[in-house]
Amino acid sequence: IFLSLQQDVIAGFLYAILILVVFHPVVDLIDNFNLTYKYAPLIIIRTAFEMTAVEKIEEQLASLRIAKRSTLSEEPAYLLDIDVSKPAESESSRFVAVSCSNKSIRVYNRETLNFLREYSTRPGILNGVRFAHACESVVFSACSDGTVKCWDIRLATQKAVQIFSGYPSNVLISFDINCSDLIVCAGTEKVETDTFLVFWDARGVTDCASATKEPLGVYSESHNDDITKICFHPIEPNLVVSGSTDGLVNVFDINRDNEDDALIATCNSDSSVSFIGWSGKDYKRVYCMTHDEGFCWWDIAQLDTEEPITLLHVLDVRGAVCIDNDSLHYLVGGSYHEKADKLFLLGGTSTGNIHLVSCGTDGLSLVGTLRGGHSATVRSFCWNLTDESLLTGGEDAQLLLWKPGAVERSLAKKASMKIASSVQKRVRVRNSSLKSRKK
Repeated sequence: IFLSLQQDVIAGFLYAILILVVFHPVVDLIDNFNLTYKYAPLIIIRTAFEMTAVEKIEEQLASLRIAKRSTLSEEPAYLLDIDVSKPAESESSRFVAVSCSNKSIRVYNRETLNFLREYSTRPGILNGVRFAHACESVVFSACSDGTVKCWDIRLATQKAVQIFSGYPSNVLISFDINCSDLIVCAGTEKVETDTFLVFWDARGVTDCASATKEPLGVYSESHNDDITKICFHPIEPNLVVSGSTDGLVNVFDINRDNEDDALIATCNSDSSVSFIGWSGKDYKRVYCMTHDEGFCWWDIAQLDTEEPITLLHVLDVRGAVCIDNDSLHYLVGGSYHEKADKLFLLGGTSTGNIHLVSCGTDGLSLVGTLRGGHSATVRSFCWNLTDESLLTGGEDAQLLLWKPGAVERSLAKKASMKIASSVQKRVRVRNSSLKSRKK
């Protein structure tokens, strides 16, 4: 026993010497840091928290389950776009607006998904839907008749309370309103050789002043084909990004005097753009998806540096995401999660499964799959990052509300519906020889 104790003491002594030899050069640095920097323990704790923040968010997303589903209307239609009202701080959204393939806008109660209102502009086709930021009862949509229309859902009338009128040849297919509710911008189809970004002064809309407004002006030189998507910056009202079937994604600063000066970045996706958005801290990054399921991601903050602005370029996402016993048929869109500082993409299958995909500069990875909701292709979604809920709409005419750990009262899945859409998306993929200004 005494011999064994001696051996243990000797081994411990030698082990202590080994530790001192290895760590002695940095012991003083560590001691000085702990003694002189009062936040040292907090940095260690915060680092551990940040390592698990993304994992926690991904776990919540993977646990999404159906909480509510809307009842089918008498005239089923594809649900092409979704937006939720922007409430005051500490309050939750009350309304959901949906753009449908039957040329109408439908409004629902967000929590119950009970139907509230429907607006139509037939024979004009409505494209997209957005709520005002300062007034949750005001909703916009662009129309193929060359106007952007605005309704107040507090009023019983079906009549638009404000109409933004474009030029006679304009067919509007995309639009957005900036974060200060001061500017509306819409994109047009190409007519002969003309393609426009049209701008209006939106002041007074939230006061429901009934009038028709003429354009402030247009940008006409930066795209040469249909402008399929427009997205204003979430916090900087003067920045807007546009995407087109010409493959270009353009970033503008509309505070500048003319179109040439306003165009601060042109990125080439090499394909027809189907979705665009902002991401990253302070939203300095821009991403897009294409009609042939490609994905591009750029860092606009690197424009004035020698660093490349391209963060990730995936030619075909369908083969880039590994999914066990399933596949990815298409992309729907993306959403940046501020808390996790993470960009998430949403895609799916033709049978209604929804895939949530995490996006990083090293590639794409599956977060989880939502099953048992839709029975056909999902065409639209809206994430509420406050309560981590998700709204989805599809070609099965269903509007679904998903929440983490929710239990649906009625588990009966709706039968698949074959509906002829009245909105035909033209997919015209452009080759890689497009001229563009690239960093």
